[in-house]
Amino acid sequence: MNLVIYILRRLAISIPVLLVGTFLCFVMVAGTGDPLGELRQNPTISKEALAATAAKLGLDQGIVPRYFTWLGDFLSGNWGISIAQGNALAPVAPKVMAAFGVTLKLVVGAEILALIIGIIVGVLAAVKQYSIIDYLATTLAFLLFSMPIFCVAIVLKRYAIEINGWVRDLGLSDVLGNPWLRTTSPEQLKTDGVGDFITSTIGAYLLPTLSIMAISFAAYSRFQRASMLEVMGSDYVRTARAKGLANGRVIFRHAFRNALIPVSTLFSVNFGSVLAGAIITETVFNWHGMGTLLVEAVTKNDTQVMMGWLVVIASSVIVANLIADLMYGILDPRIRVG
Repeated sequence: MNLVIYILRRLAISIPVLLVGTFLCFVMVAGTGDPLGELRQNPTISKEALAATAAKLGLDQGIVPRYFTWLGDFLSGNWGISIAQGNALAPVAPKVMAAFGVTLKLVVGAEILALIIGIIVGVLAAVKQYSIIDYLATTLAFLLFSMPIFCVAIVLKRYAIEINGWVRDLGLSDVLGNPWLRTTSPEQLKTDGVGDFITSTIGAYLLPTLSIMAISFAAYSRFQRASMLEVMGSDYVRTARAKGLANGRVIFRHAFRNALIPVSTLFSVNFGSVLAGAIITETVFNWHGMGTLLVEAVTKNDTQVMMGWLVVIASSVIVANLIADLMYGILDPRIRVG
């Protein structure tokens, strides 16, 4: 029962935060310029047609009435229509959700792998403090920290192209001519059968996943090491050792669980930033996800698409933080009781 109350309380806090966030996003997007700017420059469109379009989009109202009109439509499933030229007034919701699905599949896998590997490496580095494992983990983490994500992505893509060239020269490409290391999104690959689809998809995800994993892994491993060292120096861990408990039980039964709390916080914050910042990786590897959608919307001042993008990203951040709050309650029962 305490856990249910805890969840409801966190949900009650998250909903007002999301509403305030959407209002601020709406105000900022509304101030970016005239959404009908491109249409006004088209001499074939009459003033009457422009006025009708403005009235249909609610652009003839004040900012607050426009927000509440947009919010009501959004909650009812009507996310508006794209007003950028070339989109033929296409609905925003399918466009945003399709791009979100592409990015989500890429980011979720990369972040989960980065979290798992980062926790393992961080724990080993803390338990084996000042050993060769600790020094190697620290060196790798700082090396990845020092490299911007676009640099990691470009380097991986360059060497993948070279390796694919060597494989092709050796006559080892698959029967459809696909390279072993894919440098494009899965939708651009030729597949023949379930087996080839699986291998092609794995190959297409490999390089962008490694690119996103790099910096996240470095952060998770360093936080996990620091948190583990702090917990292992606490009184209750020293008491457990004084009682004669085995070292493995002390580490995994008493220290590891509490050491995960700071890392779960970092994961929730990092997930949203990676989801919003995947534009670089998507651009390098030609994925048509949220990053590509945002660049297109900003370039064309497509306010409805920008609002849909911002709401989806803001909702993802809030959901990630809510999951982190729930993890607190699972990892430390004192939190949900309080």
